[in-house]
Amino acid sequence: MTVFLDTETTGFSPTNGDRIVEIGIVDATGQTLMDQLINPQRQIPWQARNVHGICDDMVRNQPTLEKVMPRVVEIIRGRQVIIYNSTFDAPFFPGALREAAAVSCAMRRFSQVHGARWSKLDVAARHVGHQWTGVAHRALADALACRSVWLWLERYN
Repeated sequence: MTVFLDTETTGFSPTNGDRIVEIGIVDATGQTLMDQLINPQRQIPWQARNVHGICDDMVRNQPTLEKVMPRVVEIIRGRQVIIYNSTFDAPFFPGALREAAAVSCAMRRFSQVHGARWSKLDVAARHVGHQWTGVAHRALADALACRSVWLWLERYN
């Protein structure tokens, strides 16, 4: 079974202390498996807030990634995990999602098919006719957009 995962974070680098602030996971049918704000145990910089709209007040009373990881592992164990830009998202997780059967990058595959070196998710989603059901740059909405891109790739390429 395939699942589609997206995160929102405090920044670009887990090695520099950036952390996950939201996780969205959907299955191949688009059913929500996880839609969870995460307390990063640090302030969310204004640059990140400007992208995803998640502020410190929204995550203050949410569980930490450590508390949520058992559920994430339960969802991904033995499954193919598709992420739009897996090189970015996977390192934010302990073990980089090693419990998955495979982690695939929808951005890399779309870029190969579309002929571009790198395409943002909103560009790829627009190209495949994705209908947004949430706000872009929120984890659940982006996981659903990733799903649309991947399903288009599976059908047409």
